[in-house]
Amino acid sequence: MIIGCEIAFWVFVLAGLVCRYILRLKTVGAALLLCTPIIDLILLVVTVIDLRNGADASITHGLAAVYIGASIGYGHSMIKWADVRFANRFAGGPPPQKKAKYGREHARNERLGWLRHLLSWAIGCAILYGMIWFVDEDGRTEGLLQLTRIWSMLLGLDFLYSFSFTLWPRRQK
Repeated sequence: MIIGCEIAFWVFVLAGLVCRYILRLKTVGAALLLCTPIIDLILLVVTVIDLRNGADASITHGLAAVYIGASIGYGHSMIKWADVRFANRFAGGPPPQKKAKYGREHARNERLGWLRHLLSWAIGCAILYGMIWFVDEDGRTEGLLQLTRIWSMLLGLDFLYSFSFTLWPRRQK
């Protein structure tokens, strides 16, 4: 189901962009793009139903929470990224601006990326802890707890990497 929701997310994004720029159906395109959060809601409902039916909370259930957190934290920027490139390619829009690779602007972009990661982590962990509370059996939720530990460690490593550019900006060669 997680893979299906991920595929559905990108199908709706692509369909929205095709309607917006190739078929010139801006309202339909916007509606399709606005449907992407509904996919996240469907994934959450299916996961809760599976847990309610007695399934052990596994890493797969946890990945649903990670996916939802990442969709909320990064979703808008991913759609914006695709929208600019699609507009350029199919509708004569301006070329996408290249991201700074050096200096303060690069460091700023890295910090903003980490803040998106933090938002994704906070939402995903809230959902994970909600699942743990919902199941309320330590033996059935160890995989979810382990996933929160791993994700927290990755968030910490991402912090060190992202903020290192603030202290030691990358210099142009």
